[in-house]
Amino acid sequence: MKIKCVLVDDEPSAIKILQNYFTNFADFEIIGTFSNALEALEFINNNSVDAVFLDINMPMMTGFELIRLIEYKTKIVITTAFREFAAESYELDVLDYLLKPIPLPRFIKCINRISTEINLKNNTKIEAHRIEPHIFIKVDKKMIKITIEEILFIEGMKEYIKVVTSDKTYITHKSLTSLSDELPVDRFVRIHKSFIIAIDKIKSIEGNRIQIISYTLPIGRNYSKDVKSKILE
Repeated sequence: MKIKCVLVDDEPSAIKILQNYFTNFADFEIIGTFSNALEALEFINNNSVDAVFLDINMPMMTGFELIRLIEYKTKIVITTAFREFAAESYELDVLDYLLKPIPLPRFIKCINRISTEINLKNNTKIEAHRIEPHIFIKVDKKMIKITIEEILFIEGMKEYIKVVTSDKTYITHKSLTSLSDELPVDRFVRIHKSFIIAIDKIKSIEGNRIQIISYTLPIGRNYSKDVKSKILE
């Protein structure tokens, strides 16, 4: 996926230079160029923009004023002929500060930084998405990781609970209520004062009994209406 950029500068020649530079980078795409800061602001706030290359001294609105009005976090690169604004720019969490005339090697360094940060962010999101939802319980002084998907049901036994999976059973010193707070509410339901079950593991329901694989579990009288409503909805 290409990195989408917007160029904002009231000098057409400055925009032209950046456009020529960008032709060397296939991973980047210029989706908008603006000489008017107000038009640029409207476009940025209504489109997905990864990076904005922005002049400071512009009519109607300065670059700094525009930055403060952008509604979501995007990479900001200042392009200016003035050194004295550098300190103020970094207070606004600007990614880079390019002095005009911008040498190509300096531009390449900026481009590489943008690419690295965006790719790192995207890879982090992918990895986070790949991590299976799970819980940790303490068993024999060890913290055991159990994925949500492998849990069949949890049984409360006074001061302990029993976590039953398809191939193993774990017992830990914990209350049923405290563990229920760690489980996704759309995947589990409490059917009895002593049982919480995984909804997708139910094999059948008959009267006040639920079958999960070879286990037959009771539905508590006080839970019956809510349980059947949630399971059969």
